Amino acid sequence: MSSALISKYFPDLTEEQKLQFEKLEALYKDWNEKINVISRKDMDSLYEKHVLHSLGIAKIMEFTPETKVLDIGTGGGFPGIPLAILFPEVHFTMIDSIGKKITVVNAVAEGLGLKNVTAIHGRAEKLKDKFHFVVSRAVTQMPEFLRWLKGKFEKDQFNPKHNGVLYLKGGDLAEELAGIKCEIFQLKNHFEEEFFDTKKVVYLSKGNFNS
Repeated sequence: MSSALISKYFPDLTEEQKLQFEKLEALYKDWNEKINVISRKDMDSLYEKHVLHSLGIAKIMEFTPETKVLDIGTGGGFPGIPLAILFPEVHFTMIDSIGKKITVVNAVAEGLGLKNVTAIHGRAEKLKDKFHFVVSRAVTQMPEFLRWLKGKFEKDQFNPKHNGVLYLKGGDLAEELAGIKCEIFQLKNHFEEEFFDTKKVVYLSKGNFNS
C-alpha cells in the first residue's frame, strides 16, 4: 500500500504534497524503530489505516486558510500530520501527554518541511489557546473528551461548518453518543477499502455542548 492511495482520493495534490506523502513511510519506519508510535503490523498499511483514515476528516470538512486546528492525543501525528500536508495554509497544534510521541511529531514535521505545525507535550485541558476546530482519533469516550474542551473555541467563524469537533471513531456509537447532538458521516461513502466499513467522522458544533 503506497502513497498512490492518497492520490486516488485526493487527485488535486501539488507535486510538493505528493512528495511529502511519499516521504511519510520512510520517516515513520525510521522513527518507529526508535520510539514505537505505530504497531508493527500497522506499518505495512500505514497509508490506509493511518494516513487515509486521518484524511477522512478532509472529506467532511475543507478547512479555510488561517483556520486554527487542535489535534488532541495526536500520538505519532494522526490525524494532524496528514491534514497539515493537505492544508498548508491552516495551522495545526498537536498535543499529547507522552513526550516521546511529540518527539516523533516534531521530527516528522521537520523532515517534511511543514511550517504549519506546532507540537506540544502536555494535557489538552491545561492548554489556554483557542481554536476553530478540534480533531482527534478516538482518544477517549466522547462525554469525557468534551469536558476537556471548555474555553477552547474561537468566536470568529469562517468555515463551511460552525467551529466545533471532528472526531474519528469506529464501531457502534449509539450508546456513547446518546443525548449528544451531532452529525455522523460514514467514511465507507468516501473510501472503498474494507477498513473503512465501520469508520466514521463525528461532527459536533461547539454550540451543541458546553464549550
